[in-house]
Amino acid sequence: MPSAIPARPASTLILLLAIVLTGLNLRPILAAVGPVLDDIQAATSLGDSGAGLLTTLPVLAMGVCALLAGALQRQLGEFRGVTLGIIIIALACGSRLIRHDGGSLILGAALGGLGIALIQALLPAFIKRVFPTRIGMVMGLYSCGIMGGAAFAAASTSPLSGSLGWPGALAIWALPAFLAAVLWWLAASAHAAPVDATRVSLPIHSPRAWLLMTFFGIGTGAYTLVLAWLPPYYVELGLSANQGGLLLGLLTLAEVAAGLAVSAWIGRFPDRRGPLLVVLSLVLAGLAGLILAPIPLALPVVIVLGLGIGALFPSSLIVTMDHAANPAEAGTLMGFVQGGGYIIASTMPLVAGILREQLSALSYAWAVMAVGVLILMVMASRLTPRPVPATT
Repeated sequence: MPSAIPARPASTLILLLAIVLTGLNLRPILAAVGPVLDDIQAATSLGDSGAGLLTTLPVLAMGVCALLAGALQRQLGEFRGVTLGIIIIALACGSRLIRHDGGSLILGAALGGLGIALIQALLPAFIKRVFPTRIGMVMGLYSCGIMGGAAFAAASTSPLSGSLGWPGALAIWALPAFLAAVLWWLAASAHAAPVDATRVSLPIHSPRAWLLMTFFGIGTGAYTLVLAWLPPYYVELGLSANQGGLLLGLLTLAEVAAGLAVSAWIGRFPDRRGPLLVVLSLVLAGLAGLILAPIPLALPVVIVLGLGIGALFPSSLIVTMDHAANPAEAGTLMGFVQGGGYIIASTMPLVAGILREQLSALSYAWAVMAVGVLILMVMASRLTPRPVPATT
């Protein structure tokens, strides 16, 4: 039988650090684009729709690959698959320094999405196997790493572009990715398990699995939308690129704080529906603020929106994990939920880009997302904890 929780406290801490650092590298390839999007468009002649693809394609790749989570778990195993994913992210980031025309940027974004997908499909199953009694806590820390990476990238990219140029500011994220690959290899190799050849089919006949997938997809759509278009939105309202990037950085810091709160408190709520409704109310309030008072209430709006999105992301993952009975099912169900969910979420940055091109305003995109949140509130009332039947 594979080992459960690591025996030595020191090894546990190093493994947790490796998981958090791995998570930290899952969003910079997306979050770093928004603060320098105007520079990218000026240098590459990408239109708003093409600019939306810089976020849409990686998220779409994440979704398509996540649907193959069960096969990836059987072919690569959790340890090797996560290692490969980190290396791919490092190469995708580094490629932005070598080739930075529009087509190459889009291709690199899609490649980065592949690396992210490998990790997001396999790391939750690793966590469920190695930390069976601390899933909520470790998933919360992992999610905080993801959102922390987005915060650092959003806040630092515009200042770094002043000294490194925007290609260098985007490519510099190859360095922490390589560091994460080394630390993951050292810390997680002792917990690599033999590949489980058990086939667990995607739960395509389970209405509950489709509900979880749609819930995750619409909720993550709010995250991808804000990640791609919040800085350009504030720039078109008169703020500088640095200020737009800092607002996104503040929003993602609020996400980290919310993720930590979820990690600490979610275990007290075996039925997650009450907390989900509170979280969704915060997201709705933040979107309303972006539409009605984006400049006068800029700081409270981004904080409230960040708290809502930051709590919604890990809560969605934890609710999904509640419906898996074992690591194999966790990998397959998580792959199905994230796969279809990220495909849904990938449409939002592109839709926003099209709306901006056609209507010259991003406020319509926030309104569309607000309707999505109202739908999520109805869906959340049905998310009672019960397992999704597996098909072997």
